[in-house]
Amino acid sequence: MNNFIFLPLFVATTFSALAVEPADSAEVLEEVTVKSRGGLYKLRGATNSELISASELKRAACCNLGESFTTNPSVDVSYNDAATGARQIRLLGLSGSYVQFLTENIPNFRGAASPYSLGYVAGPWMQSIQVSKGASSVKNGYESVTGQINVEMKKPQADPQLSVNMYYDMMNKLEANVDGNWHFGPEWSAGLLTHFENSFSGHDGNDDGFIDKPRVRQTALMPRVAFLGSKYVFQAAARFIDERRTGGQTGHRHNTVTNPYRIDIDTRRWEAFTKNALMFDRDNDGNIALILSGTAHRQNASYGMRVCDIDQHELYASLMFERKWSNLHALSAGLQCNYDHYRYNTLLNPWNTDISAAFSEHEAVAGGYAQYTLNVDDRIIAMAGVRYDWSDLYGSMFTPRVHLRYNPSQNLSLHASAGRGYRSPHPLAEYSYLLASSRRMYIDGQLQRESAWNFGISGNYTLYPWQKKTTLSAEYYHTTFSSQLMANSDINPHAVYIYSSASRSYSHSMQIELSMDLMSHLNLSAAWRYTDVKAEYFGHGLQQKPLTSAHKALFTLGWTPRMGLWQFDVSCAINGSGRMPQPYRTGNGNLAWPERYGAFARLNAQITRNFRHWSVYVGGENLTGYRQKNPIIGASDPWGPDFDATMVYGPLEGAMVYVGFRYNITRYL
Repeated sequence: MNNFIFLPLFVATTFSALAVEPADSAEVLEEVTVKSRGGLYKLRGATNSELISASELKRAACCNLGESFTTNPSVDVSYNDAATGARQIRLLGLSGSYVQFLTENIPNFRGAASPYSLGYVAGPWMQSIQVSKGASSVKNGYESVTGQINVEMKKPQADPQLSVNMYYDMMNKLEANVDGNWHFGPEWSAGLLTHFENSFSGHDGNDDGFIDKPRVRQTALMPRVAFLGSKYVFQAAARFIDERRTGGQTGHRHNTVTNPYRIDIDTRRWEAFTKNALMFDRDNDGNIALILSGTAHRQNASYGMRVCDIDQHELYASLMFERKWSNLHALSAGLQCNYDHYRYNTLLNPWNTDISAAFSEHEAVAGGYAQYTLNVDDRIIAMAGVRYDWSDLYGSMFTPRVHLRYNPSQNLSLHASAGRGYRSPHPLAEYSYLLASSRRMYIDGQLQRESAWNFGISGNYTLYPWQKKTTLSAEYYHTTFSSQLMANSDINPHAVYIYSSASRSYSHSMQIELSMDLMSHLNLSAAWRYTDVKAEYFGHGLQQKPLTSAHKALFTLGWTPRMGLWQFDVSCAINGSGRMPQPYRTGNGNLAWPERYGAFARLNAQITRNFRHWSVYVGGENLTGYRQKNPIIGASDPWGPDFDATMVYGPLEGAMVYVGFRYNITRYL
């Protein structure tokens, strides 16, 4: 599909009638009954979910989605490599490829967008983030394995307002965000979100000749419109992202490099979606909804002499029916289809007589689902859903998922879940950051669809010692794969092999969290998590997954004295040790890198002063100053056989200080 074909779709979907907020969004707000700490809410619906509100996001700089989980113990964010800036999340011990990303309950950021998607959503644009763990609802598709992350953007139908956010840090990075909305009578409203960021210079803190983070210049726009009628509701939105990231060598020990190793990644991304809802029974949430979305993602990337250009197009449609019968029964059913098309132009192994290759792949999937919810006085909530999908590449997929929540009292909540998830592999799109090395890349031509089961139990208990609220929660999840895509760096330290494994890879994840109100406006939370992630690595048997810490502890402290005029936030994350990929021995007999890495801690802090319409904040990240000493192997000779920038487990930069301000005024019209 070329741009000429996509343009009519873009225009049509932008201006066609669209739907109301999905029922999930409204239900989330109604289910907020347990508040663990300011801005972070445990939800007592059928799924094990929590809501990160706008106030929680402001506890840190939160420049983008990737920086939104600083105070969240469930979600980890780390760099994939030390050269491209690609980042991924981890949920329940597994990488973000097993988490389904949603934007306002529409699947998003798949394929080529996944390595850099955490930087595609500006922090000030977000209204809230919903994190669902384990088997999620079947409404949004079959791809969720370890959970779903749904981002709700600011809505035009909210109170008319103008918001400005400016940010600057000591690494010479500037960000500016401006958004506003307008109301045209009681039913029509429109909004515009804008974002700009630029890293004006690179920083080489460890003096290895490579900048610690790539320079990123990004511009993003999102216009949207909404109509809220008594019987018919729609929303429409479009989004455009223009990003260029440059990294690589800047010189070594202040000497000029005659043939520097450069990384250039240029991205243009267009999105449009529409939502339509016909309300036939408002008292019982009865509606029929139609959701349409389209995406075009073009990424031109070079890693030294390697090239990987990707042109990706996606189409998605969902027709939904929902209704409640009293407060006891609820039914949701629907039909969905999506189409993915990838076109590649690559030069992967130029030093191995590899020639450029141009090829394409596509997949069309159609299916349907039904989901039933039983709610007995909010004490017993059971949700069971099934869906059947058929792929023109991989055939049929049957996806059952079930949730059971028992609330014996207002203070105690118990939850159990089980379900299956699938995922289609796109190794070049998802693992393109691995090209930032001299490792030869070998991709099996017979890749299989990924498939896994997830089982989980959790509990949440609230008590009031000394009239101070204390919440204790615990959870355990187990994920087992029947088929998994592997990127194996252990077979050969100078190569990476990508193939499908039918072995029983698995993940165990256990977490305990305590949140306490120590005194008025002072809250402390502490969490500890243990993960055991193992996979069958060809040639080495069942092993711990590399670059994954088994233990993590997170402590956060929030204090808002003087009626919220001041806000002090501190978080400290302690990451345990883990396994590195299999190293090789150099000519002097030493290992090229250690077999394991040690534990390390990160300390973040922020102070905010709030005024009537604006606030100023100053903060610091990684104040402990810990930094991985040699994240790039063979940095002195990036054109040699030993160069590897993918051995990243910890922070790439030392301590960093930032300042910013927020301005917000409502009802200016």
